[in-house]
Amino acid sequence: MAAFAEGVPCWADVLLSDLAAGRRFYGELFGWTFQEIATDYGTFTRALLGGKDVAGLVPKPDGRMPTVWNVYFAAQDAATTAVRIREAGGRVITPPVWIDEFCVMATAADPGGAVFGIWQAGSHTGFARRGTPGSYGWTEVHTRQPRAVDAFYRAVFGYGMTPSAPSSAAPSAEPSAPSSGASSASAPTPPSAEGAPVDVVLWTPRGEPPDPRHAIGGRVVMGKEYPAVLPAHFLTYFVVADCDQTLRTVHRLGGRVLKTAEDTPYGRFAVLADNQGAAFAVIDTSTAG
Repeated sequence: MAAFAEGVPCWADVLLSDLAAGRRFYGELFGWTFQEIATDYGTFTRALLGGKDVAGLVPKPDGRMPTVWNVYFAAQDAATTAVRIREAGGRVITPPVWIDEFCVMATAADPGGAVFGIWQAGSHTGFARRGTPGSYGWTEVHTRQPRAVDAFYRAVFGYGMTPSAPSSAAPSAEPSAPSSGASSASAPTPPSAEGAPVDVVLWTPRGEPPDPRHAIGGRVVMGKEYPAVLPAHFLTYFVVADCDQTLRTVHRLGGRVLKTAEDTPYGRFAVLADNQGAAFAVIDTSTAG
């Protein structure tokens, strides 16, 4: 049985041209150590924190591919999930394939064009550490097609959806496993007072109450403040002990600040890019409230 329930974010990796530079950057930023793993599909790098899996670094097979963080959602059966993706109006980019004994992986895009991964656990079940400084905390899709995208994720993963405060910072740094109960997946997209979809919606797994405490991800509307050339995308958050110190470290390591630090009810967060251009966010959840 998979360690993560259906639809819960269970892994993240970054696609890089220079893995050595990536190891130096993230090793100093988050305190990660690294281990090289050879598979039939090539070599990837495990990122470890305190000896526990927290992320992966993957070499680009083609220099034209984007430098980007990817998030993976748990699937009990990746092939069945791929069928639901197609039926719900998404696109399967790479079909499910076994990566040695580690997992079955696939990549897909939602109707708005945001790319994500599917992960059916084998010997590698995903994150062994999350929700603490230096590890994964949250993910959200940024899209210009909220109605179609909300319907898609309800159909594929059965998410319940509830409005959030108008901020893209994570409401919960560590997802909880779903419990049994009535599904909230059939609830419609929450409207704003004007009848349009709200700017930020939280996702909860099937059977969980649709509230911030049980949220495992979310959807953010890309408004006029986003550059027109910026495509729909997932943004992955990592928890840090001090947001402002992290920004200074990123600058020193050759990265960039894409969105300056901001206080939210969920913690102080910022959006950054590493020294090769991969965007990610950090959040200090100790400042929440």
